[in-house]
Amino acid sequence: MTPPDGQVIVIAKEPVPGRVKTRLVPPLTPEEAAELAGAALEDTLRTVARVPGAGRVLALDGAPGSWLPAGFTVLPQRGDGLDERLAAAFEDAHRLRPVPMVLIGMDTPQVGPGLLADALALLDKYDAVFGPAVDGGFWLLGLRAPDPGLLVGVPMSAPITGEVQLRRLWEAGMSVALMPCLTDVDTMEDAIEVAALARGSRYAAALAGMGARR
Repeated sequence: MTPPDGQVIVIAKEPVPGRVKTRLVPPLTPEEAAELAGAALEDTLRTVARVPGAGRVLALDGAPGSWLPAGFTVLPQRGDGLDERLAAAFEDAHRLRPVPMVLIGMDTPQVGPGLLADALALLDKYDAVFGPAVDGGFWLLGLRAPDPGLLVGVPMSAPITGEVQLRRLWEAGMSVALMPCLTDVDTMEDAIEVAALARGSRYAAALAGMGARR
């Protein structure tokens, strides 16, 4: 599918030791966990850069680094909990460019540009696009226009997150297209599974290097 005019938002944390992928420590060290997070983030950003015709936005908690490709608009995250930060990312990106939006995180480096292009294209026919995650959350959310009421108050990082979020969309009377269910990286088991799906990526190479050092 050819995407309509739209933009992809990546919501992410600066990969600083002790602030990212803390559930991978141990067996990884905080520095290794941050290195792995940085590789996943760079893979994700480079994938977004390959989505044809799409605007590129990074909603960032922290400061940009050498991992940031050219062509991204960087917006600071605002809000307290993740629910508020997601809602604000949609609002801020839409304020700059009022077109349909697809938002993803930094935990699914196995995602390719075609999947993101498909999600944007679906917003030509549907009000929202939803990508469920294996752990009960979601890895992608697409909206034609921002609405904080769709996100604020949804319990985040819980086994029911995806269920509650999807119900919010339906209860708002929205038509919702579903994307494939994917694994995002939370645990070491997830990390290994995703590396096998993302062969040739910076993420997979970083994880393999950590195994070699042990």
